This record gives sequence, C-alpha cells and structure tokens, in this order.
Amino acid sequence: MDFTISPKIEDYRARIARFVEDELLPLEADRANYDPHENIRKDVLNEMRAKAKAQGLWCLQLKEETGGQELGIQGMAVCYEEMNRSIFGPVVFNAAAPDDGNMQVLEKVGTEKQKEEWLQPIVRGDVQSAFVMTEPAPGSGSDPGGMMLTTAKKDGDKYVVRGRKWFITGAEESEHFILIARTSDDPRKGLSAFLHKKDTPGFRIERRIPIMGPEEHGGHCEVVYEDMEIPAENLLMNEGDGLKLTQIRLGPARLTHCMRWLGLSKRCVEIASEYAHNRFAFGERLSKRESVQMMMGDIAMQIEIGRMLVMKAAWALDQGSFARKEVSMAKVHVANVLHKAADTAIQINGARGYSKDAPLEWIYRYARQARLVDGADEVHKMVLHRNVEKEGRDFWKWDVGA
Repeated sequence: MDFTISPKIEDYRARIARFVEDELLPLEADRANYDPHENIRKDVLNEMRAKAKAQGLWCLQLKEETGGQELGIQGMAVCYEEMNRSIFGPVVFNAAAPDDGNMQVLEKVGTEKQKEEWLQPIVRGDVQSAFVMTEPAPGSGSDPGGMMLTTAKKDGDKYVVRGRKWFITGAEESEHFILIARTSDDPRKGLSAFLHKKDTPGFRIERRIPIMGPEEHGGHCEVVYEDMEIPAENLLMNEGDGLKLTQIRLGPARLTHCMRWLGLSKRCVEIASEYAHNRFAFGERLSKRESVQMMMGDIAMQIEIGRMLVMKAAWALDQGSFARKEVSMAKVHVANVLHKAADTAIQINGARGYSKDAPLEWIYRYARQARLVDGADEVHKMVLHRNVEKEGRDFWKWDVGA
C-alpha cells in the first residue's frame, strides 16, 4: 500500500477544502439556513450545488462517462473526508447517502437504458433516490436473505409486489427507488432487485418515522406495497441476484459512510481544540490541562487508526477485492470513533458543547445512528469472528506482491 495521493486527488481535496471553508461553514452558523428537520434548507442547498457544479466538484466518485471524475475508492476516501468537515458537505457535492450508493450500484450493474432513465436524473441532481430493504419485525433487518417477507411474484411480463418496509432513508422526497423483494424461497437466490418510481400505483408512504435526528432530506419512512406492478424490464441484474446486488452496493457504501464520519470526527477535534485554547479556568488555558491533553491525544490517535483502516479497505476494493473483513473493521471502529469524538468535544466545551451554538450536539445525535446503519456493530464483529474461525492466523496475513 502506498499512502501517497496523486496530484489530481490533491487538487480536488484542496478545492473541496476551500469550498467548505468559504461557502459551507458560514452557513452552519446561521439557523435560518436549516430546514425543520435540521438539515440544509433545500433552496440554500440548490444554490450551493450550482456553485459546486460550476467549480467542477460534482459527483466526483463516478466514471467520467457517467458525469464524474473517476477518483477510485482511495481518492474518494481523501475527498469525502474533506467534504464532511461541514455537516452540510456531502449532500452539496452529491456524495451523500443513499444517492451516493445508489448511483454507484446503478453505474456498475444497470443496463444502458436503465442508466439513462434511472441513474442520470440522480447524477444531475434532478431527483433523490432511496434503497428499500429493511422491514419491521419479523421481516428482514441484518439478515435480509433469511428473513425478507416482501414478495414480488412474476405475472407475465410484470412482477406484483406486496409488503411493508421501514426506515427507508430519504423516501419522502425521493422519486426513484431500488427495491429488494423475495421472488423465491431459494436461500441464496431468493431475492431480486427492482426499480420503481414514487408515483407507481400500489406504492405509498405510510409515515415519516420520528427519529432523534438530525435527518437526511426525506427522513426515514415506513412504506407499503399493495399489489404494485413493476415491469420485468425494471429488474436489476437477473431474477435471484438481489442479495448479490445488495452486497455490491453495501460494501463500498459502508466505507463511504466511514470516510464521511472521519471528516466529522476531525471537525469535533477542531472545535474542541479551539475552545480549549481560548478558554481559561483556574488560572490557565484548558489546553494546558493534562486531562484535556490526554483526551485530545487519544481521539487524534483513534481517528488516525480509523483513517488507516479506511484506506486499507479502499485499497483492497480498488484491487478488485470485496474487502468484507476490511470494511467491517473500518465500519465498527470509525462509527465508535465518531461517537467518542463528539462526546469528548462536548465535554471539553462544557455547556457550549451541549447547546446549539456549536454543531457538536448535532454531530453527537447523528453519530449514535452510525453504530446501527449498514450493519450493527455486533453483526460486523460476528462476521469478523467467522473470518478468524475460517482463516486462523491467516486472518492477519500480508499481501505479497510479484
């Protein structure tokens, strides 16, 4: 592994950093720029997106032929971390979940016709999209292959869908949906992936589920399928490839979460450091207190460990590996680091950290979901244990070059 980044990647990183500093951080300081769900107001978002496009900082993660800059996973790690110095950053550059993961999987597996109809509107920023998989108990959560209850039954040249899903991110404001449903009882080939639009008869949003927040645009919704008909041409990949598509999408998507979370973690350190340097108590700066120095030093070290785990996983993905254990390790570690960084920064800032005068409480609430989304900590640790059981001492083997 070589941690040197190319001049091209450094150019994008530096330009993103300037954009975040000059355009986005000032917006955070004014509560008028937030919507009722504590995200960037849509009209302000559209203004910032236009500026990002004009500066060539749009959809960097995609292939050039799709409308991106083809940075590779390692390049994305560098740039996504820089984007999420601001809580508004990823969505401004069209690099936020779930659109980010949906665009990447559609680019990889969609037909040319599907890419034109379903991918390009997301790339342009004309529509939002959602990934529809999780169900209320006893339906699928962390085990979609074994527990999914939503069905899609073949009927001539169409599929008829019945079921209920929930915690579907962005659904309330999405126009394009990727649905995972059961098409057979085969334990490995029983799920299939479909494309549908919001206005398809038989589909409705039951409710926007109230959460601790803050929320992505479109919230987290419970949705219902009541004999919704999907044309067979809207099948993604082949019938029975739903679990495979989910794996193709979620591996890189989990890692892009980590990239963004590292940016937020570093922002927490930045805010805590500035406050500790300027705040006096008992005759000296907080930054001179050994207890504060130990707290700050530990978080800095944990963030750097997270960056190494993310970059190793990114490198493995760029080499063509699924990098499942590398992504799982990064996901568990970075999710916990984000929570700890926000908690530590709030402690150092005292009452100010707990208030809305600083974005720390926003990050703290957001951070708690990190240990649940795209696989709970315990699921990833279980997967890692299975790898240890299977590989033994080779779990830690070095990759040997030619």
